[in-house]
Amino acid sequence: MNRENRKKQVLQVLSRKVREIVENEGADFCKVQEIRMRVGKPLIMVYDNEEIFLPSGGREGHLITKEEIRETMEYISHYSLYAYEHELRQGFITIEGGHRVGVMGKAILEEDRVKNLQYISSVNLRMSHEILGCADRVLPFITKNRQVCHTLVISPPRCGKTTLIRDLIRQISDGNSYVKGCTVGVVDERSEIGGCYLGIAQNDLGIRTDVLDCCPKAEGMIMLIRSMAPQVIAVDEIGSMEDIHAIEYAMQCGCKMIASVHGLSMDEASSKPVLGKLIKERRFERYIVLGNEKNPGEIREIYDERGSQLCRDL
Repeated sequence: MNRENRKKQVLQVLSRKVREIVENEGADFCKVQEIRMRVGKPLIMVYDNEEIFLPSGGREGHLITKEEIRETMEYISHYSLYAYEHELRQGFITIEGGHRVGVMGKAILEEDRVKNLQYISSVNLRMSHEILGCADRVLPFITKNRQVCHTLVISPPRCGKTTLIRDLIRQISDGNSYVKGCTVGVVDERSEIGGCYLGIAQNDLGIRTDVLDCCPKAEGMIMLIRSMAPQVIAVDEIGSMEDIHAIEYAMQCGCKMIASVHGLSMDEASSKPVLGKLIKERRFERYIVLGNEKNPGEIREIYDERGSQLCRDL
């Protein structure tokens, strides 16, 4: 996605005043990561991993008003928040380009579950970032005889795990010298992997990929197996008992798994009460541990199913 397209997609959903401030910064929209708006608080842009108070020349920055939040939400929802009730229930709306708008406010409950949000006071516009080829370094380690190994990506937040999984999906789907093209099923519970807008993935996930958007992972994996017969299933941020049972079922059905989990190390992932069982049983064949000590997305270590280190600091 080129800079001008990204710029247009972002600016068109911002309130007029905020749009003017952001546009006047002259930022490279390929380096913009977040634009945060909170009522009564400064406008903040995360740019190339650094926080910037906008406008950057001011001491405190521009203080966001209720009216600017209201106007932004009208643009995001095309003047119909009601039509986005399902997305708001999850705390975000995906816009054109696959960018994700997180929202916070007062939760409206129904039978102890969030039905909707009102009195929205915080908006976080998170840019969707594709880095084509970022999985090149790991493909030789997670494939054998041009077949994908069951792979778990272990990563702290903001270390590029979703970006890595996205490119793995693309390359596995399209096929290359390391892996023959496979049918891939993606359960994209929070619309982060594909960044679907009106049902169509905005990110490049390959020619043989089917995306089930905004569906719980466990239920989605079963649906994909029954309806699309995927050779590979990819999910992000597993953790619940239901997720683990669905992964076991998918593996028993012959599907290869690409999944991720929050964690700092192989040892921490092994100590998780639910996930640890799969690791101890050697169900996953490869483990990729990410870090950000030097740069986001750095490959710290790759292990095999026995816990033997295959490489480090790629």
